[in-house]
Amino acid sequence: MTGIEPPSDPVVARRRRVGRLADRAQRAGYLLFLAAIVVFLVGLFTEFSPFVATTVIACLAVGSVLLAPAIVLGYAVKAADRDDRERGLG
Repeated sequence: MTGIEPPSDPVVARRRRVGRLADRAQRAGYLLFLAAIVVFLVGLFTEFSPFVATTVIACLAVGSVLLAPAIVLGYAVKAADRDDRERGLG
């Protein structure tokens, strides 16, 4: 036994899954932004080729697509948890 009980409420269990998914998507989005910065700097100090430009744009685009909804979902999960605590449900 690990000492961690899964929540018995299906809504809370789903909220946990969405929260974990949002955390992973945020991590991936920020890593893609970091990769875009690194690739840009490498291209800036070496040769700024079309490949570098395409890679930077792709990293920024995919990172934005991942990050925008993940941030919103992360805040939604935190707000729902806070509301449960204020109502004495958690």
